[in-house]
Formats: sequence, structure tokens, C-alpha cells
Amino acid sequence: MEGPRAPGCGAAIGKSFPLESVLLGVHGMRIFWLGMALVILGLTAPANADEARKDDRACHVPYRMTGAQHIMVRAKINGKGPYNFIIDTGAPTLFVATALCQKLGIEPDKKGWGIFDRFEIEGGVVLTKLAGRIETPFQLEGMNNMGLAGVELHGVIGYTVLARYRITFDFTRDKMTWEPLDYNPPPPEGLFGKGGPPELNAMAGIMRLLTGLLGKRPQPEVAPRGFLGLGLADATDGVMVKSVIGPAAAAGIQPGDRLTEFDGEPVKSSADVHRLAARLTAGISVKLTITRGGSRQQFTIKAGEGL
Repeated sequence: MEGPRAPGCGAAIGKSFPLESVLLGVHGMRIFWLGMALVILGLTAPANADEARKDDRACHVPYRMTGAQHIMVRAKINGKGPYNFIIDTGAPTLFVATALCQKLGIEPDKKGWGIFDRFEIEGGVVLTKLAGRIETPFQLEGMNNMGLAGVELHGVIGYTVLARYRITFDFTRDKMTWEPLDYNPPPPEGLFGKGGPPELNAMAGIMRLLTGLLGKRPQPEVAPRGFLGLGLADATDGVMVKSVIGPAAAAGIQPGDRLTEFDGEPVKSSADVHRLAARLTAGISVKLTITRGGSRQQFTIKAGEGL
């Protein structure tokens, strides 16, 4: 006894199929499409994993704005420091002050370049065997002489470093995100001697003259940034503690706690906490009020030293 023709296939070849074959064919098609779905998922999993790994490599770099509205970060060179650097997309490369390099024992070659075995920007950005200029640009000298940054500046981070990362700024927070890219920028051309064109060297002389007339050579005291060790997230019922390390863990704060006050000031978002924490320096103690399991508790954290 013959069953109904399978739609399309049976009619096309002019033969009928037993009902059992039709049912087996439908079942087989289900298995086929299920297998294809698993294959597609298997093919897309590595891509998603790669994307996750890229996100994991992102660093959160603390920064602050100077009085002259420059973005300043801190970095260690060959394990020593931290030192203060201005971020400048207009600078063609990394510049490190001559006096600092002499102190660190890093010698320039005949063209004024040096190799920094390990250049570590606070927040986890690490570059090894990094080439940079060993010189003090007149802009840096002028800012230091006039005290425009409020601290001593040791160099400028320019294009050959910045182009390696996708950098995201949020000026309502005290950290920016640096996501590494698969790009190694070429070395800049045209840099030579003490900075290049005569007009720039003339400007350097003018800056020295002006700062000399002003008679203002500050000797700023570098205060290390305070580090609490709190990872925070905004939640519907307040500021949630996502993770704790270092000082926060030692004080007894736990993931899942809700932070309600920072040194007596109410906080409703993680941005409030970041704004208040930006005032802290290493060694300063701060009282945090949290709720845990329905009860209100207070903890005192002594800020550690950033980087």
C-alpha cells in the first residue's frame, strides 16, 4: 500500500514513498537542522569568546584634570615611580624628561631616542621595549616652571602609545577605558636634535624667559592617589558593591553590600562615589555606610596607594 507523496520531492521524480519513509524523512530533517544549528553555534562560539577576551583585556586608567585642563595619568618606568605624564594626541611619540632619564640611568642614542624596558601606566597598561624621545619639550618645561599642572610633570604620552588603544573618556568619572588594538603605529618621522624646527626652539627660549621673569618655580609635593579597592555598579536600590580587594576587603566589606553614605555624604550612584573618592590620597581613612541583609553598618577604610 502506498502512502501520500512527499510534497515536492516525490512529485518531482515521479515515484511514491511509503508512509514510514516519509515520517523517517521528516524526523531526519529535524535532526539535520538541529545538527546545523549546533554547527552554527559551534562556529560562532570562538568569535564570541574572542570578543569576551578583548573585553577582558581592557584597562581602566585613573586620570585627573590639571588646572590647565590637561589630562594627567601616572606611570612607572622600569619599576620606578610613579611619574606624572600628560596625554597629548598632538604629540608624535612618548617624551620623557631628560632629568628623569638621567636619574633612571636611561641613555639616549645619537638621535635622542631611548628604550624603556617597561612602561606601566596606572590601571594595568603595560608596554615593553618602548621607544621614546629623551628630552624635555618646551611646553612641559613651561608648565613646570609656571606650576600650571599643580604637580611636577615628567613627560608626555603621544601618538605612538595612544594609537595602540581604543580609548574611551567619560569626564563624569575618574577613570578612562583603554582597549588594546591589533595595531603597531609606525615611528614618527622628522624628529631630530632638541625638538626640531628653529621656530620651536625660539619659542622654548621665550618660555624660559617668561618663567624666569615670573620667578615662579614651584616644588610641588606629589601625593599618591588613594586606593580603596571597591568595584561598584549602579542598582535599583542604590550603589552595589561588585568586588573588593585590598583595603576594602581588609575592612570587611563584601560583594553584594549596598553603599549608602561616603564619609557622611549620601550617595545614590557610583558616579557620586567616584567624585568623592577622587579627593582621597594614600593613608587617609574614610567611613562608609552600607546595608547588608537589611541591617545598616559602618566600616572604616584606610586608603592605600594607587599603582
